Amino acid sequence: MRLDPVSLQLFVAVVEQGSIAAAAEREHIAAAAISRRIAELEKALGSPLLLRQARGVEPTSAGAALVTLARRALAVLDEVPLQLCGFASGLRGQVRMFANISAITQFLPQDLASFALTHPGVRILLEESNSTATVRAVADNAADVGICTAYAHGEAVLSLPYRSDRLCVVLPQAHRLARRKSVAFAHVVDEAFVGLRTGSAINLRLAGEAAQLGRSLLFRIQVTGFDAVCLMVAGGFGIGVVPEGAARLFATSLPIRAVRLTDAWAHRELCLVVRSLDALPSAARRLVEHLQAAARA
Repeated sequence: MRLDPVSLQLFVAVVEQGSIAAAAEREHIAAAAISRRIAELEKALGSPLLLRQARGVEPTSAGAALVTLARRALAVLDEVPLQLCGFASGLRGQVRMFANISAITQFLPQDLASFALTHPGVRILLEESNSTATVRAVADNAADVGICTAYAHGEAVLSLPYRSDRLCVVLPQAHRLARRKSVAFAHVVDEAFVGLRTGSAINLRLAGEAAQLGRSLLFRIQVTGFDAVCLMVAGGFGIGVVPEGAARLFATSLPIRAVRLTDAWAHRELCLVVRSLDALPSAARRLVEHLQAAARA
């Protein structure tokens, strides 16, 4: 059995006004129409709802209970458009985001924290993913927004500028180059490396640059994060290449040194990727706008 909200609203009006005629005048509807709706309610609920008297009407015990319940139900219904308009405006909702470890380590903690302050009703589902998988996830609609290292690809996505970073070499403090401020990749290409997992943008870049020099990289061990790279370098497993922002996080607590790479390719651009701005849910579009504004600032 489903009750019509309009009938409930008219019933409450009758009880509040004390008569069907007064309720009809307030609600701008014919008195006969109200009487018919109340009769339908009484039939549906199987109980009389009003005591009709010469001076007006009073609710029966069942009617008094219905007034309380009806007011509560009508209040909830009134809240529906107020709550849902938040989704339409982007003030509420959920955003699926894929991002590479460079963005997660260096920029997203601060940028997402400031977004959360102004958009507490937006839930962000963040998944760490390498750049190739991130772009594919956005193209396949598995993610609304992606952040990756800019690279040539054939996916049907829109790339927007976000941040830039620079790669550096992480060395043990006792390494022969540890006291230098900068170094070319050619001077370290023959070292044993602590690499990231297979498929990472940094691994692919290092392997490609080594090939350009006629060398093959030796990955002595591969790990899943910049923190693990720095820990393994400190443990003597080799040297690593990570963004400067990530290296700074660990250089103060580990016996390692971060030395800037002088090669032009060591300066990298990170970009936001979406299928299209017009296709973005409102909350995702607000997030993209916020991330771009944070980068400009």
